[in-house]
Amino acid sequence: MMHIKQEVEERHVLTVMVDNEAGILAKIAGLFTARGYNIDSLTVADITENHSVSRITIVTHGPPSQIDQIHAQLERLVPVHKVVDLTEAGPHVQRELALIKVAGVGEKRVEALRVADVFRAKAVDTTTSSFIFELTGSPEKIDSFVAIMRELGLVEVGRTGIVAMMRGAEEA
Repeated sequence: MMHIKQEVEERHVLTVMVDNEAGILAKIAGLFTARGYNIDSLTVADITENHSVSRITIVTHGPPSQIDQIHAQLERLVPVHKVVDLTEAGPHVQRELALIKVAGVGEKRVEALRVADVFRAKAVDTTTSSFIFELTGSPEKIDSFVAIMRELGLVEVGRTGIVAMMRGAEEA
């Protein structure tokens, strides 16, 4: 009898420093698509004064061998300066911003405000029948807030995707 050993899937946060040029995001997305890998979250920001370099934060998951392959493939792309797997590199901070629209009146409205206060969500828009809350935190915190709001009148959710950085004084 033959046993096939399956590798455990792991979630990884990668930061990729790239030249800020047209088509780089398509190249990176194409690299994932061509190999059937999934991108769970993707954020891009111009990070230099002269607009020459962007930082791309990618959250993906897969067995360790697949993550290693993704890392190696990203490093081979021409406009890529550096790839750092924050999950492997050590302690890091990750945050996400979400806008959450909740409709409700009466007791549900009061409860939505109470829960928002507990989560330190800020009401950025208010009408007599709805709120839009702004919440920043870990993906798990946002997931928890959204789950509670589902029961109180959740209408819509918009999320930025994760940004992450190594802890400490050095650049990753």
